[in-house]
Order: sequence, then structure tokens, then C-alpha cells
Amino acid sequence: MSSYKKAGVDIEAGDNASKIAYEFAKSTFFSRKGMIGESIADDGSFAGPIDMGDFYLVQCDDGVGTKMEIAERIGKFDTIGQDLLAMVCDDAICLGAETISMTNTLDTNKVDAKIIHALMQGLAKACIEQKIVIPGGEIAEIGNSVNGNIWNATAVGILEKDKVITGANIAIGDKIIALKEKGFRSNGFSLVRYIIEQNFGKDGYLKQSPFGKSWGEILLEPSQIYSAELLKILGRFGGKRKINVKGISHITGGGIGGNFNRILKKTNLGANFDDLFAPSLMVKEIQKMGKVSEQEAYKTWNMGNGMMIVVAPKDADKTLEMLQLDAKIVGEIIIDPKIILHSKGSNPQTIIYNLEK
Repeated sequence: MSSYKKAGVDIEAGDNASKIAYEFAKSTFFSRKGMIGESIADDGSFAGPIDMGDFYLVQCDDGVGTKMEIAERIGKFDTIGQDLLAMVCDDAICLGAETISMTNTLDTNKVDAKIIHALMQGLAKACIEQKIVIPGGEIAEIGNSVNGNIWNATAVGILEKDKVITGANIAIGDKIIALKEKGFRSNGFSLVRYIIEQNFGKDGYLKQSPFGKSWGEILLEPSQIYSAELLKILGRFGGKRKINVKGISHITGGGIGGNFNRILKKTNLGANFDDLFAPSLMVKEIQKMGKVSEQEAYKTWNMGNGMMIVVAPKDADKTLEMLQLDAKIVGEIIIDPKIILHSKGSNPQTIIYNLEK
């Protein structure tokens, strides 16, 4: 049985560390009380809003994690920039924010111009498609302090004060719409790599998969970016909101249970996911190879559901019509403070997460 912990990642320890970091971050908020740039505390939010008078500035940070190691193993770096952008702008959109810029930092043991060219070309392409600019960045050659490349980014978004999506008005019976994801996005790759290397060795990424490409190539399929498409219904800055979206959850590390809970925290309600997207055949194959349990898979990966949005029942059909993405209703909000998840991995079952009141 493979698990994230066996692969070297302790989710509980990570969550605890994040709480510690956020408490120290919040301790700085008072320093701008009553000034331009006052920060708004919202525990569990996917991004941080900063009061700029007439609007909020929204910031968030993330990186591509160890997906980069697969790129290094097969020498393919042209798609990883799309993953980097997805990780940050799809967090900012959870508040309703339009990402306008992103900066990035690459820490590397040795600068390689060809790698930089491929990384930045892919990032620039993704940013142009999403109408996002790159005003700056940093490349730091730090020798043996790292083994390879570590790539992180900060997104900056803007959002009108009357358009913030907080989850506070989510109600019983509201519909949950999932946006489909074919792969792992850029999360849980320590477990993915552990499974590949346990089965095929460290050169396993070059071996042919059952899906027409090498394992490395298929694992590097870039994350779907949802931001620009969601802005069609949310409205860009200054535009009208076409659908009253009550909540948005980006399904990254922590899976559906960990991330959907973040938008339910103000309601004391729960959710029943009775018709989720199934993960792709590739994801199921990795799960089978690693003998990963359904609970572990749905805690670590998105399992085919990259983003969740909550709307009133009367808005569900219109939302699906407007979204030019593979989307469907996958569940609804329930009165009991728990998440009920009918899984569709390699061993389908019902998984229940009891939520803290």
C-alpha cells in the first residue's frame, strides 16, 4: 500500500505548519490598520485580500512542486509553466478575483539557458492566453543548496468589494458543479513519483506507458487553467456578474475533502458528491500500481475534479451552458456538517469526512 506519508510527505504536519505560518502572517495585519493596504483576515481562504480603498488587491503563492523533477528526468520543460500559472491564478479566482499579474522565482543549482527558455516560453504562452502579465521575477543560482530546479510564483489579482465570493450564503440544496481535470494538476507528485520509481526504477519516466506516450510525457500533461473561463460568468474587473456563484474551491493538495471544506466553514453545512467525474485511466493506473486506497487517493489527488463551484439550483443549467469546459453537476449542499463522497477510483466506495463545527 503506497501513501503520501511513505512517499515522504506528512499532510498533517504540513497543515500544522501552515497554521503556524498563517498565525504569524495575521500578526502583521494590525500594522496597516486604517491605512491603504489593510489586510482582511479570512482563515482557510485560497488567497489573501488587501483593502485598496475602492477595491481589493488579492495575492496568493504556490509552486509546481516535484512535478519539476519529472521534467528534469526526461528533459521536457515546455509545459511546466502552465502548471505554475494554474496553481496561483486558480487560487485567486476562488475569491472571484481577476489575476492581472504574476511574478516567479526559480532557484536552481546551475543556470541552464535552454531550460530557462523552455520554462519561460511555456509560462508566457499560458499568461497570454489568460491575459496575465509577468512584470518581474528572479533566477537564483544557489549551487548545492538545491538539487535541480524549484519554481514558485505569486499571483496578484483585483476584485471589487461587492463581488467577493465568501461561501457565507451557500444554502441547503445548492448545486455543486465540477470542472474536469485529466491528470494530477501539480499536486501529489511525491506519491506519483514514489509509485513510478517503485515499479520501474528511477528511469521509469522514460518507459512506455499503456497510453501511447512515455510515463514522463503523460505525467507532464499540463494542468487545466480555469480562471479565464470562470471570469466569463463572474465578470472581469468592472464587468457584471452573470451568475451568482456562491463558492469556488480549487481541488489541489488535500483533495476534495480538504479543499471543499474551506468554502463551507461559514455555513455549518455539508456536501454530498454523488456523481463525481471519474479520474482518467492514467490516474487509475497509477493508483492501481501503487495499491493506493480510495481514501488516500482522494486525500492526495483531485481524482478528475479540478475545481468545484456552488450555485443555486435555478442557476445550474445556465452555468453549464456558459462554461466552455467539461463540467457537470456532481452533488449538492446538505444540512449535515459532513462531506459524503461517492468515489470513482479503482475501488469505488463511499468516503465520509466529518467537518468541524
